[in-house]
Amino acid sequence: MKKALFLYSSREGQTKKILLYLDKQLQGYQCDVVNLHDADEIRFAEYDKVLIGASIRYGHLNKKLYQFIERHIESLQQCKGAFFCVNLTARKEEQGKDTPEGSVYIKTFLSKSAWEPTLIGVFAGALYYPRYNWFDRNMIKLIMTLTGGETDTSKEVEYTNWQKVAAFAEKFAQL
Repeated sequence: MKKALFLYSSREGQTKKILLYLDKQLQGYQCDVVNLHDADEIRFAEYDKVLIGASIRYGHLNKKLYQFIERHIESLQQCKGAFFCVNLTARKEEQGKDTPEGSVYIKTFLSKSAWEPTLIGVFAGALYYPRYNWFDRNMIKLIMTLTGGETDTSKEVEYTNWQKVAAFAEKFAQL
């Protein structure tokens, strides 16, 4: 059986949820799902493919993602690799914000990272207002007000396009 390593950097859990969905889509693969913030030693050679998923918060990927990539750049460059970014801006599919070409976050990632993954995806995340602390709830509400999104802080809204995630799984399997 083929093996895939799924690494994630997630704040509220949507990135991990997407990886677990991808795991179910990949027939014939054993997928190990690992929080890259807790990953000390990774044996990349044990895997046929590597996928890293990371979420945006306040316009930025977690700096630990970049540190992880720097630490493991040689191994990442030697394996079949893919990356996806999860953010609320990607909910604007009609504006192309859900594509690598239309995502400012992917452009920033590629300019800051030495790693150039073979496959890149962009997925809309989820709003979990009731789970946020007071500061985050109000800051995210302000951002959503400015960008025309959901502002009812009693709601949880999932924007992830699961058909798009399934299509990404097919492309990942073909790497």
